[in-house]
Amino acid sequence: MLYFQLVIMAGTVMLAYYFEYTDTFNVRVQGFFCYDSSYTKPYLGPEESSAVPPAVLYAVVSGVPALVITATESVLFLLQYVSEDLDNREKIIVMGDCCYLNPLVRRTFRFLGVYAFGLFATDIFVNAGQVVTGNLAPHFLTVCRPNYTALGCQQNAIFINQQEVCTGNEDDVTRARKSFPSKEAALSVYAALYVAMYITCTVKNKGTRLAKPALSLGLICLAFLTGINRVVEYRNHWSDVIVGFIIGGAIATFMVVGVVQRFKGKPLLSEIPPEESLDSMPIISHSREENPLEKYITTQNPITFAEVT
Repeated sequence: MLYFQLVIMAGTVMLAYYFEYTDTFNVRVQGFFCYDSSYTKPYLGPEESSAVPPAVLYAVVSGVPALVITATESVLFLLQYVSEDLDNREKIIVMGDCCYLNPLVRRTFRFLGVYAFGLFATDIFVNAGQVVTGNLAPHFLTVCRPNYTALGCQQNAIFINQQEVCTGNEDDVTRARKSFPSKEAALSVYAALYVAMYITCTVKNKGTRLAKPALSLGLICLAFLTGINRVVEYRNHWSDVIVGFIIGGAIATFMVVGVVQRFKGKPLLSEIPPEESLDSMPIISHSREENPLEKYITTQNPITFAEVT
């Protein structure tokens, strides 16, 4: 079962890689009207010059959940460790008789593995939507720089649906054709919602009644601001960001509710009854009254019966 899950995870990562870094899937070429004001917004530079560059976004959605989940599981484990006898607890066998996995490591790997799978699934959903729709970014005509005179754009009503009409940088034009849905909005909401639900469902201390919602709402607010920044910088439309929020939130909710059952996994320290307690338990035996006929047959004819197979 473990190997099967690893194969699925590897396939998901490879599919996300092909979507993100290769030209295996061609982006649909969508047309536009001449001088369409929806696509003439200023171009503020490549993604690296954004207020939330891709490197920072990927580092946050990868590192923050891993840090929060690992730290929380470690604290919960230590709190139970100091009050329980770990030597009398069960060990989790992973493969054969040689490999044992600590309950802390098992739970942490499970929650982080599900999160990673959902993160790559979100990336695949968004990339597939961008490739299939080919919606244009608000700054598309600014980076495309079409020759309106050669295209005969004397009127705004002329619709241009040619693939090689742009004279601008080819990479910028390709990125400007992948606007719907917003990847940054989807990934940020997925990470924020997953971590927020993890904190809410896992931490049960009464002293955290205000700390849990404050931290959770703070993460969701950061994801919301990331989506707004995409609109402010004219990199996505409002519809792109809203759909990205929906995709990220839906996948995070499904992972938490349907896959990890709201993080209600096996307890960190699973109790096994000690052998002493089993030995001290009274054994109740019921005596069986022997039939007189059976006793007479046994004494008169002591034959040993062998089972015939």
